[in-house]
Amino acid sequence: MVVTRYICYPLKYFILMNNNSKKIISLNLEKNNSSISDDEKIKQIAQHFRSIMEILNLDLNDNSLKDTPDRVAKMYVKELFDGLDPKQAPSISKFENSFEYNGCILEKNIPFYSLCEHHFVPIKGVAHVAYYANEKIIGLSKINRIVNYLSKKPQVQEKLTVEIVEYMKNVLQTEDIACIIEAEHLCVSMRGIKDVNSLTTTAEYSGKFNEPSIKLELLSMINKDE
Repeated sequence: MVVTRYICYPLKYFILMNNNSKKIISLNLEKNNSSISDDEKIKQIAQHFRSIMEILNLDLNDNSLKDTPDRVAKMYVKELFDGLDPKQAPSISKFENSFEYNGCILEKNIPFYSLCEHHFVPIKGVAHVAYYANEKIIGLSKINRIVNYLSKKPQVQEKLTVEIVEYMKNVLQTEDIACIIEAEHLCVSMRGIKDVNSLTTTAEYSGKFNEPSIKLELLSMINKDE
């Protein structure tokens, strides 16, 4: 993967330039290889998590611990990782752009939670998602739902950024999409280097947003009033 760094005050961001990766990500969004029911997933995960707790010499007879394997399994399947289930994909309705608005639409500071693929610890941050209106537009809350759905699985921030753009492209049938994500990674703050002050910022630009003047306008909109 080729990563090119751009610096533009006041944000530092990365742009992923590997088109093959984008194609693979796009295909993965639609793929569902699991034939196991949710109940069976919960049962199997609980069994394995119980084994982990036993290896760690935790007392599974303790009132506060005895139901933990089941709680964790249900949380994984029904909450934290329901973005792995295509049936949970948000239903997106498109509307005619009857006002003929042709400017930028930005939904910023969209909160999200995810889990790092590498250590399965939380990623917490905000996404800024923008597109240029054409014949069709979508409800603003749908952008939030897309971010929420794609973040609810083991993730890498760079990949999540690209996935949001590719998903929006598919929904709106336009190339004019941008996404910037700013997030704290607990795999950095609570382990390893234990840096509690750093944030990671990633960006993906497509279509018009690759034009320097439009990119600067977008960054100005995001940072307004900050």
